[in-house]
Amino acid sequence: MELIVAKFGGTSIGNGSRIRKAAQSVVNEYMKGNKVVVVVSAINKATDDLIKIMDEAIGEAITDKQNAEILSMGELTSSRIFSGAIESLGVKSEFIDPYDENWPIITDSNSLNAGIDFDLTQEASKNITDLVNQGIIPVICGFVGKGKNGEITTLGRGGSDITAFLLGHCLDADEVIIVTDVDGVMSTDPNKIESALKLDKISVEEMRDLATHGAQVLHPHSLKYKDPLINAKIISYEKGNLESSGTAIVGPFGDDIMKSATIYPEPIKVLALVGENMLKKQGLLSILTSTLADNEINIFGISAGQNSITIFLNKKDANDAYHLLHNLVVKNNTLSSLSLGKDISMLTVVDPDFINTPGIISRITDPLKENDINIVEISSSQTAIVLFVEWQDGEKAFELIKEVLK
Repeated sequence: MELIVAKFGGTSIGNGSRIRKAAQSVVNEYMKGNKVVVVVSAINKATDDLIKIMDEAIGEAITDKQNAEILSMGELTSSRIFSGAIESLGVKSEFIDPYDENWPIITDSNSLNAGIDFDLTQEASKNITDLVNQGIIPVICGFVGKGKNGEITTLGRGGSDITAFLLGHCLDADEVIIVTDVDGVMSTDPNKIESALKLDKISVEEMRDLATHGAQVLHPHSLKYKDPLINAKIISYEKGNLESSGTAIVGPFGDDIMKSATIYPEPIKVLALVGENMLKKQGLLSILTSTLADNEINIFGISAGQNSITIFLNKKDANDAYHLLHNLVVKNNTLSSLSLGKDISMLTVVDPDFINTPGIISRITDPLKENDINIVEISSSQTAIVLFVEWQDGEKAFELIKEVLK
C-alpha cells in the first residue's frame, strides 16, 4: 500500500468530463489498495476570470485581504466538484479548504505571497493522515493557505505545486504526481519545435533551473519541499492513469542545494584579450573556446565587451592557454593583444529564491565593500551568483558571504 499525493492542474480539470476522468484515475488507485490525497488547482482560466472581474468591479481599491479571499474561490470550487465526482464513483471523499478544521497549510499573514510555517503545517497535516487512514480521499485546495489568525492567504501563482510537494513531505508520501497538460518535461517547448522529445527523468536541480527560467510545467519554489526519499513525476491528464510514466523528477533538494556558498579550492587565472569591435566578429568566441577545448582546457567563465573578452581558467592551465591564445592573436586581425592576470579566487552563491529577492546582489557585495575586498568580476543568473575576488581575499569573502546566507 502506497500513499500518493496527486495534484491536478487547471487544464487537467478544465471541464466536467476532465474532472470525472481525473476522479476516476484517483479511484482506480484507491481500489488497488493505495491511499490517495488530491490537490487541485482552480478550473482552467477560473482565476484569470476572477482577476478580470475584480479589476472591472473594484479596481485599485481592492485590498490584499479581499484579493486573496476572492482568488481562493477558484480552488474552493474545484475541490468541491472534484470531491463530489469521487463520491459519485462510490468512494468516500471530503473537500478540505481553509474554513475546515482539518486544513493543513499554515502560513504567515502575507495575503498574496504567503510564506509557509513548516512546523505548524507538519502538525496540522496529521489531520489529513487521520482522514486517509479512515478510507477517505481528501481533496485539498492548492494555492491557498491559512494565516495564524485564520485569514485566507495565497501562495502566489503556481502555488498548487507548492501545496503538493509540501503535503508530500509532511505526510511522508511515497510519491507526488503532478498531472498537467503535457506528457512530461520536454527537451524544449513542443509548440516551438515539433521534434521536441519527452525526457524520461530530470534532476531536481535541472527542473528547478528550467522552471525558474520560464518553463511553465512546474513552479520552481515547490521543489524546496521535494523530499529525496519521495518519488515524483509529471504526467499528462489525457491518459487518465496515475501510473503513466511521464517524466520522473529525481534526486534530493537538501538545504545545501537550496542555499549555499562555495569557494573553488585552487587559484583562478584571468586571460584578457583585446581588439577592435570584437563583438561584431562572427565566430570569434567559437574560435577561442574551441582552441582551449581541443587542448582539454576547461573554462570557468567568460565575459565579453565591445573591445575585450575575459576568460577565467584554472591556474594550472593558464600558461598553456596563454601561449595557445597568443598564437591566435598573432594570426587574427581582430585581436590585438592579450594579458595574463594575477591569481584570483572564485566564489559561487546558489539560492533558488534569488529571482524573487530584490537587492540580493547588493546584500552580498556590500559586506565585501565594507571590508575593502575588490570584486574582479561578477556574473549572475536567476539562481546563482559567481564572484571573482583577489586570491588573498578569497577566504575572508567566503566567510562574509556565508553570514549573509544565514
